Amino acid sequence: MALTESMFGLAADVEDDRLCRDIPESQCREEPRNLVRVTLAHIGSKAGDALADPKVVMPWLMGALGAPAFLTAMIVPIRESLALLPQVLVGGVIRRFAKRKYFWVYAALLQGLAVIAMAGVAYAGLEGHAAGWVIIALVTLFSLARGVASIAWKDTLGKTVDKGRRGRVGGYAASAAGVIASGVGLYLALSPEAARPDWLLLALLVAAGTSWIAGALIFLTVNEHDGATDGGRGIKDIARDQIKLILGDSELQRFILARALMTATALSGPLYVALAQRSGGQALDNLGWLLLASGLAGALSGSFWGMLADRSSRATMAIGALISGVLGLAVLALVTLAPGYASGVLPFAAALFVLNIGHSGVRIGRKTQIVDIAGGDSKAEYVAVSNTVIGVLLVVIGAGVGAVSAFSLEAGLLLLAVMALAGAAVAMHLENAQAS
Repeated sequence: MALTESMFGLAADVEDDRLCRDIPESQCREEPRNLVRVTLAHIGSKAGDALADPKVVMPWLMGALGAPAFLTAMIVPIRESLALLPQVLVGGVIRRFAKRKYFWVYAALLQGLAVIAMAGVAYAGLEGHAAGWVIIALVTLFSLARGVASIAWKDTLGKTVDKGRRGRVGGYAASAAGVIASGVGLYLALSPEAARPDWLLLALLVAAGTSWIAGALIFLTVNEHDGATDGGRGIKDIARDQIKLILGDSELQRFILARALMTATALSGPLYVALAQRSGGQALDNLGWLLLASGLAGALSGSFWGMLADRSSRATMAIGALISGVLGLAVLALVTLAPGYASGVLPFAAALFVLNIGHSGVRIGRKTQIVDIAGGDSKAEYVAVSNTVIGVLLVVIGAGVGAVSAFSLEAGLLLLAVMALAGAAVAMHLENAQAS
């Protein structure tokens, strides 16, 4: 109990007389224990994300198995869009249940098993198109489970952790996962070649899957009180009401526009990896440098972004997107005007480091913003409708960026940089969700 209270004190503002501002008093008494358990579970899922990074590790696996390039290019759009598209329906279904944590538990288990199965594909000796298509099928399963988890996570978080402390949950988890990924990347980058056999890539995926499973088991212990179940509806009613929600809420419209433009921070990662591979090759130590860069970014920036998001989530979104946009223009200038300074993997590992700092700010900021602007027990619907719209837009945006990038990686990078800067401008016109 003393350990729980001490850990809670790291996230809570003990001088705040309003200990709980938007969760019931009965749930407030459980908050110290719940905050610790929610944070530990989130660390498990974030560590899984870091160790099986779809922008770095999964494409590397596809390349090692000789899968065709067009299947490799499908990983990020599938992972992002299919995690979002079903949520307009899932949010209404989840609302029918008084306790929503079980949806996250089962979804996390599925994500973990899907990633472990990807390692199994390589272990079974599949190669080329066969390996590529099986991995794409597993990415699809992973993404659909992730969509369920996203809704259940934000809804349960909004019920068990009070406003003003939610951003730090994501920040601490991102930092811890970053430390783990950094350690793995450092080993791959600096260890002798004999100490990094090819099977280490498969072990990385198994470790990622195990992290999700551990997170699911921890989340089972969260003490979630019953929530409102009114509003559980059929598919037609859900779709109609969600459309009404968008049309009737101008603040939600602005949030969706900002988030759509900020998908640039997620889509930029594979371009930096492609540039690194084009310049430095596909040796496993190069993967290590990229993982190290990605992990360090999360470890160093996650807690900062989390605390900033609890003060101003819109500013967190805007600053993160601004970093990504300015970086894209700087890298483009370097590659175009001074190519001699853009050789090997290290310049692009440095760029990936800065990009992931910005992307972490965007992710933590937007998650905190949408939970805090949703009133009362309507958090699941706000999250669901925004995620579904972004899922649709992501298919269109991803296809457009993919087409431009197929013509020229530099042109794709320019497009994404401009999008990120526009997203930053829109974010600063959002409501200051933490003002009340």
